[in-house]
Amino acid sequence: MSPLLVIIGDTLLDKDVEGSVTRIAPDAPAPVLDEREVSDRPGGAGLAALLAARQGHEVALVTALADDEGGARLSRLLAEAGVRVYALPLPGATPEKVRLRADGQVLLRLDRGGSPQEPGEAPAAALEVLGSAAAILVSDYGRGMARHPAIRRALGEVKAPIVWDPHPNGPAPVPNVRLVTPNASEVRRMSGDAGGGSTLTVAQRGGHHLRQLWRAGAVVVTCGGDGAVLCHSGPTPLVVPAPEVSDGDTCGAGDRFAATAALALASGALVSEAVQEAVAAASSYVAGGGVTAALAPTPELVDKSEMPDRVGAAEAGKLIAAVRERGGTVVATGGCFDLLHIGHLATLQAARKLGDCLIVCLNSDDSVRRLKGPERPLTNERDRGRLLAALDCVDAVVVFDEPTPESVLSWLRPDVWVKGGDYADGGPELPEAELVKRWGGQTVIVPYLDGRSTTRTIAAARSATSQR
Repeated sequence: MSPLLVIIGDTLLDKDVEGSVTRIAPDAPAPVLDEREVSDRPGGAGLAALLAARQGHEVALVTALADDEGGARLSRLLAEAGVRVYALPLPGATPEKVRLRADGQVLLRLDRGGSPQEPGEAPAAALEVLGSAAAILVSDYGRGMARHPAIRRALGEVKAPIVWDPHPNGPAPVPNVRLVTPNASEVRRMSGDAGGGSTLTVAQRGGHHLRQLWRAGAVVVTCGGDGAVLCHSGPTPLVVPAPEVSDGDTCGAGDRFAATAALALASGALVSEAVQEAVAAASSYVAGGGVTAALAPTPELVDKSEMPDRVGAAEAGKLIAAVRERGGTVVATGGCFDLLHIGHLATLQAARKLGDCLIVCLNSDDSVRRLKGPERPLTNERDRGRLLAALDCVDAVVVFDEPTPESVLSWLRPDVWVKGGDYADGGPELPEAELVKRWGGQTVIVPYLDGRSTTRTIAAARSATSQR
């Protein structure tokens, strides 16, 4: 197993709207973008985590997620990449960055989500995972995660090397960070250096000043196509030129740089070696097509046009936000619910009594086939969702396509996760229990009505048919 990289930081939802411009708007001196396609991906610390996971590394992400559609989408994308998400609650909406592009050029960036909101309380599991890290990357995007008091205290106690990717609107790194990775423009702003000189001169002057100010082991100033300048305890900096220079999309290059440096330190590399690896990786990333080439497209969570009332991520997100705003308890359970029977009803009714709303995580048709075989489900996901949503004890239904509900649970972050039946008399720990602990949730078992199961009902029906 590869060493665990733990990434801490602010996650955004990045969207690219690609199109073409052939005319100017008649009512304003502005280009008209004819939309061709829209793609989305995790941004900020989420992008750093995704890039590292896509290269086969074990990655855990400690971040804050909102209870809305954007949070659901981020959870899905990260879970599909194998990233373990330890989520703090995020008040308000998911921050989004929308880039309007034509022929590879950015025309305009639209930011959504409002002013940064302070993340909520960190669950114990989010702090405990830091102790298991081979290296830690703090990917600060100035929205509050790097300021979180409990996280900063925990970072002060870890033994693993820490790489800190700072933001001008964020706090100073905690003392004794192994490596800080600002770019040249950030160095000017954070050091207050208004002096002149070459790129090397400014990087060396500002880098040494910030290293002493932050009490960091080293500061590496990234300079785009000019490579990087490493300022350490000695008076002479290490200059690492870029092996190849490209005019490609640089979105995510800083995340690639910082994640590569952290992974190199996790493997025992010297800081100078880690910086050289990072420069090579970031240069190759840009030359190879940037974020578009690095990430494969992923499908939407659900087809909203086919979802009935009370079914889907949007409905669940609205419900969760309303319940938590008034201090309520969110309960969730899951399953295939192929043929709804009295055993299901008993479990759902018992689960609903444990809180202020019940959300059912429902296996999609493809998920059921993978679990139960090609002859199942007998009832399609749309009808199963409608039947469940019609029950008084069910407040919302979310369909998921994976074998387990890990992705949707990471977004829902229920206070209580309910299982029925098979685990009531002890045995191994429930499959999702460790996941639910990440946000401070609790897993419980409710009584199961013996003798009631979909498989048994199907078998009995087939037996009766064959005897006619």
